[in-house]
Amino acid sequence: MTADLRSIVELAPLVRSRAVSPVELTEACLQRIEARPELNAFITVLRERALAEAQWAEEEIAAGGYRGPLHGIPISIKDLVDVAGTPTTSGSAVPPRHPETDAPIVTRLRTAGAVIVGKTNLHEFAFGTTSEESAFGPVRHPRDPGRSAGGSSGGAAVALIEGMCYGSVGTDTGGSIRIPSAACGSVGLKPAYGELPCDGVVPLSTTLDHIGPMARTVIDTAIMFAVMKGASVEADSRVKYAFGVPERYFCDRLHPDVREALGTTRERLERAGHEVRTVEIEHASRTPEVYLHIVLPEASWYHAATLATHEASYSPGVRLRLEMGRYILAEDHVRALHFRTVLRRAVDKALDGCDALLLPTLPIPAPVLGEASVDVDGTQEPVRAAMLRLTQLFNISGHPAIALPAGTTGDGWPVSVQLVGRHGETERLLGIAAAVER
Repeated sequence: MTADLRSIVELAPLVRSRAVSPVELTEACLQRIEARPELNAFITVLRERALAEAQWAEEEIAAGGYRGPLHGIPISIKDLVDVAGTPTTSGSAVPPRHPETDAPIVTRLRTAGAVIVGKTNLHEFAFGTTSEESAFGPVRHPRDPGRSAGGSSGGAAVALIEGMCYGSVGTDTGGSIRIPSAACGSVGLKPAYGELPCDGVVPLSTTLDHIGPMARTVIDTAIMFAVMKGASVEADSRVKYAFGVPERYFCDRLHPDVREALGTTRERLERAGHEVRTVEIEHASRTPEVYLHIVLPEASWYHAATLATHEASYSPGVRLRLEMGRYILAEDHVRALHFRTVLRRAVDKALDGCDALLLPTLPIPAPVLGEASVDVDGTQEPVRAAMLRLTQLFNISGHPAIALPAGTTGDGWPVSVQLVGRHGETERLLGIAAAVER
């Protein structure tokens, strides 16, 4: 029997009871990948290897060796993360690295019995928000191939909503899990800084990089996170929460339908008995300068040797940003690292008395590929700056944050809200997100 269920939590008991075959699930995902090559969701499809893993999972389960809810479930890995025996291209024409071992996160997923169907496309070296600068072609939005799927984990989000896998692994340095999740209408979790190991992941900015799960629902994301962390995620027994909405800076410039979706979410939470109040994150307007003074020099430092020998292999936009990093003064970098502590404390203060912060994830719907600027509530703004504006602070502060769907615009484009939790409470944030999703 096959099943085309959209949820890992629905599939898992059927796989365990052998009502659904991992091999047939994997074959169906591979067929969907092959059906839409124009989306450029994948860089490497591991067809034969995935089918062999699915067959092995099926045999293990038949022999009574069921490992848990990811056993026999097809997932994808962003091609910034090492998978043994497969080139890690980072979406670039720069010579890839050839790992002999899996990244720890991949090892944990394999141990749980997950089937890896392939490695997804991304904005080159994760240094962009649109996934259009890739040596393997831009990732295209399934609803309109002329639109961006978000970035940098654009291929992962497309793979999810197109049924090419049931869970994805992405990375997030300024919003790269949450932005494509918002653009495509899926769920994406950036855990707290350092909570999941980034070993075996090509770095962008070592003090801002995060790795995390992406899925179609919050509970599926929680299942992925539990395996990636190597710990169980306990359900939160509370049914009423207090939410803080940081209106200043985060709600200053929004597409009208994004603003409406946030308002609707707020009203529904209040009607359900939750408390929702306005809060302020002090110094939030300093976020872009602090972010740039950290990410640019750290990225430039990592790429210095390769940039010297393979400059022409980089896409123009990524190369420009890497070259900009060479001109950041050490004083500015150190100042930004110190101000990071100020911003972390400001987020902590905004969370005082709140279970989570509630704000939009992306101020605009998915933008047109190739656009340099976009109109945001009557103001022209660079696309990259607009897409990063509501997410990058929480990479600086290191707080856990999750993006989840909140309806659509009037013309059908996904809209997303973002929840931000306290340090050390990622599991609890997932429980709160499940309540908001309901």
